[in-house]
Amino acid sequence: MTSNHEMENIYLSDIPLEKAWDILIEALEGVGLWKPLEAEIISLENALGRVTAEPVWARISSPHYYAAAMDGYTLRSADTSGASDRNPITLEVDHNATYVDTGDPIPTWADAVVPIENVEHVEGTEEPAVRIRAALAPWTHVRAMGEDMVATELVVPAGHQLRPVDLGAIAGSGHDQVHVWRRPRVAIIPTGSELVSIGSEVKPGEIIEYNSLVLGAQVETWGGQATRFPSLPDDFERIREAVAEAAVNHDLVLVNAGSSAGLDDHTAKVVQSLGKLLVHGVAVRPGHPVVLGLVEHTSEAGSPSDACVPVIGVPGYPVSTALTGEIFVEPLLARWLGRPPLSPQKINATLTRKVHSSLGDDEYLRVTVGRVGERMIAAPLTRGAGVITSLVRADGIVLIPAGVQGFQTGESVHVRLYRSLTDIERTILVLGSHDLTIDLIAQYLSQRGSRLSSANLGSLGGLVALSRGEAHVAGSHLLDPESGEYNLPYIDKYLPGIPVVVIGYVTREQGLIVPPGNPKSLKDLSDLVKDGLTFVNRQKGAGTRILLDYHLEELGIDRDSIIGYGREEYTHLSVAAAVSSGAVDCGLGIRAAADALKLDFIPLYNERFDLVIPRAHYESPKLEPLVELLQEPGFQNAVNTIAGYDTAPMGEIIAEIG
Repeated sequence: MTSNHEMENIYLSDIPLEKAWDILIEALEGVGLWKPLEAEIISLENALGRVTAEPVWARISSPHYYAAAMDGYTLRSADTSGASDRNPITLEVDHNATYVDTGDPIPTWADAVVPIENVEHVEGTEEPAVRIRAALAPWTHVRAMGEDMVATELVVPAGHQLRPVDLGAIAGSGHDQVHVWRRPRVAIIPTGSELVSIGSEVKPGEIIEYNSLVLGAQVETWGGQATRFPSLPDDFERIREAVAEAAVNHDLVLVNAGSSAGLDDHTAKVVQSLGKLLVHGVAVRPGHPVVLGLVEHTSEAGSPSDACVPVIGVPGYPVSTALTGEIFVEPLLARWLGRPPLSPQKINATLTRKVHSSLGDDEYLRVTVGRVGERMIAAPLTRGAGVITSLVRADGIVLIPAGVQGFQTGESVHVRLYRSLTDIERTILVLGSHDLTIDLIAQYLSQRGSRLSSANLGSLGGLVALSRGEAHVAGSHLLDPESGEYNLPYIDKYLPGIPVVVIGYVTREQGLIVPPGNPKSLKDLSDLVKDGLTFVNRQKGAGTRILLDYHLEELGIDRDSIIGYGREEYTHLSVAAAVSSGAVDCGLGIRAAADALKLDFIPLYNERFDLVIPRAHYESPKLEPLVELLQEPGFQNAVNTIAGYDTAPMGEIIAEIG
C-alpha cells in the first residue's frame, strides 16, 4: 500500500457517518479485511460466546440407542393388552419383563417401559414376577434413537454465537471441539501528558486515565481481546512508535485522545506517517473528531507485508470515547467475528423537554426512560461529552439526525435502549429539584427490587412534568413570596384539577457555599454586592433560585449588581464544584454539597423539601416501595447522617389536593 505522507488538514470536514463508513469499508475491502478473520479450532470448554465459523453436523445420534425414559420394567406392549384393576397381567421377570434404570438400553424384543411405581411384585411364585394393572401403548416411556438429534443433522449453523445449551448439544452430537472465528486482537493506546493512572492522587491539570478501561471492557464484551498500553505523553515520535509496535500483532489499533487538531493532537499525523489517513472528522456528536485510517503491518522479522491494520483515533472525552466504541468498533468487530452488529431494542417515548441540535451532525442524546401511565417517557440527561455519569444513568439513546434542529417537548422519539424493558417497566421516574438524597433513595430501592431514575429539571420543571403526565414524582422546595408557604401555592397553580398527595421529605439548610476559611469574610446575601465578588446561580425555575430572588427583593438588592447572577448551574454539587475550582467566590446551595467538596458553609435558611405525587401514582403498586421506604427508620437515619438534613417531616402527608 502506498503511504500517504501529505500533511493536508482535512480535520472538521465532518463528513456524514454513513459516508465515513463507506470510506472505511471500501478501504478494508481493498486490503481483504472486510470479512471474518481466520477460523480456529477450540475445545468446547472455551467456546462460550464464540461465533461458529462452520456449521456443526451431528456425528452421532442422540440418543444413539433406544433408551428407557423411566426406572421400571421394559416389556412388550402387546403383553399388557387388556390389563386393568380387575384384570391384572402377571409377567415373569427376565422372560417377559426386565428391570431397567433411566437411560439403560431397551432390549430389541421390548417396546415399552412400565414405571416402577406402577408395578406390583408378586410373592410366592417359582420365578420372580410382576403384576401390571394398566395396558401400555407401544414405545411408552421409551426414548427413541435420534429423539434429540440424528447423525448428520444440523446442530448449529455457521455464524451462530454459542450459548451454554449449544455447547451441550454439540457435545451430545459427538464433538469435543468446534470451529470458530478468531477473536480480534485490539490494542488500546491512551495518550495525553495530563493523564495519571487509576488510583493516583490527582492534582489540578491531571486527569485519571480510565478511557482505556472503558474501551477494553467494550472490546471484551463484544468478543474481542483487548490489550491496554501504558499511557503516553503528547509526543509524536513516541505515539508513532507505539502504533507501529501495536500493528505488528493486533488486528485493530485504538488511539485514545489526540484526534483533534490542536498542537498536541498527533493521531492523524501518526496515521499519515505510517499509512493512509481515510477520515478525520465525522458529523456525530459527541465524538466528531474521529480518525479512521490504515497503517502498514510490519512482520515481527521487520519486513513489510501486504497486510494492513486499521487504526481508529478515538476522541478523548469519556462520552465520546464510549460512543465511538459503539459506533465504529463494535460493528467492525462484529464483521470480523462473522456475526451481525448488535441491534438494541427500540421503543417510542415522549420527550419531556425541548432539545436543540446542530443541523449538520447526528447527535446521540442520552435519556432516562420510564413508563408513566400508558406512555413511555424519555427525559434528556446532561449532554456534555465529558460527563460519563450521563451514560451510567442513561436508559437509552435518542438519535437526532443531521438536518434536524432538535425535538419539541412532548414529541415522540425513538429510543435505543441500554436496559431491558423489564427494568424500564419497574422504574419510578422522578423529575424536578436536585437533591443529594435522591440517589440514596435509588440505592435503597435497588436493594428491594425496584428502580428509581431521575433527571434535574428544577422544582418548577418537575411540577410542569407532572402536569403533562411525564413523571411519577416531583421533588419541590418552592417558597411562595406572598404566603411564605412551601410548594402548595405552586401546586394549585401548575397542577389544576390533578389530584395530588404532597409527602414531607426533609428540611434542608440553604446558605452560601464558600472556599475553606471564607477568604472574602462573607456573612449573608448583602455581601454579594462586594466589589469584585463573583457568584454562581442556579437555573431559572430552581427552588434555590426562587429562594434567592425572594430574599434579594426583601433586602432591596438589585440582581444586576451581583457579578455572576446570570451564570447558571443545574445542581447543588455543580455550584459547589464551581466554588471549589476557584472559578467563583460563592454560590447559594445546601450544606451537604459544601461538605461533599470540603468547602465552608454559611447557613442562612431552613427550607422544606417535599415529594409531590399524583394520587393515581401514589396509590399504584409501582410506588409502594417508595412510600414504604419513607417510613423506614433505617433509611431516615441514613439521611440524617448527611450534613444539613432533618427527616422530621419524612413520610408525613402534608396535603391531599384535588
